Amino acid sequence: MATTQTPAPAYWADACKHLMKRDRVMKKLIPQFPGATLQSRGDAFTTLARSIVGQQISVKAAQTVWDRFARLPRKMTAGNVLKLKVDDMQAAGLSARKIEYLVDLALHFDSGAIRVDSWEGMEDEDIIAELVGIRGIGRWTAEMFLIFHLMRPNILPLDDVGLITGISRNYFSGEAVSRSDAREVAAAWAPYCSVATWYIWRSLDPLPVAY
Repeated sequence: MATTQTPAPAYWADACKHLMKRDRVMKKLIPQFPGATLQSRGDAFTTLARSIVGQQISVKAAQTVWDRFARLPRKMTAGNVLKLKVDDMQAAGLSARKIEYLVDLALHFDSGAIRVDSWEGMEDEDIIAELVGIRGIGRWTAEMFLIFHLMRPNILPLDDVGLITGISRNYFSGEAVSRSDAREVAAAWAPYCSVATWYIWRSLDPLPVAY
């Protein structure tokens, strides 16, 4: 299924300048990935549905299940997902729990409980609070959504294994890193923690991930 791809966030160039000036690791890391930036794909409902489908399975398996599931509705909308038969969703490879989560997500969107149009004027933490009210969406998923879909510039996902691993390798010679260590490193990144996190991920895997 084709996905729309947006241009780089307007703040990206300023963020890179800021990070390279403030942080010795970023000064070396950022020039290694010229032209690569964060990009948003798809709409809010599809992005969150994909994140639920992909929980606790490999990227490859998630893509296979998603491709099967995405063929069920004529168009991927909350209203259309609510019309799907449970048997068909199970046949696509979805567990009973994931089906419950997808239905709850669709109900939140279809009923207007999720206010997509209001997000632009809302604080990061308020959007996270709204999203974690949906079954199957925890803080990490909400933070990934803010980084990859809303492209908020200053998200620091401390529950992300890749971020903690990358900070350990780049700043602490591979030693174990606590959340407070990570926060200390990230103090130099603000107000562009999302951008720094994205480059830390690149240091572990040069291919950008997309949600």
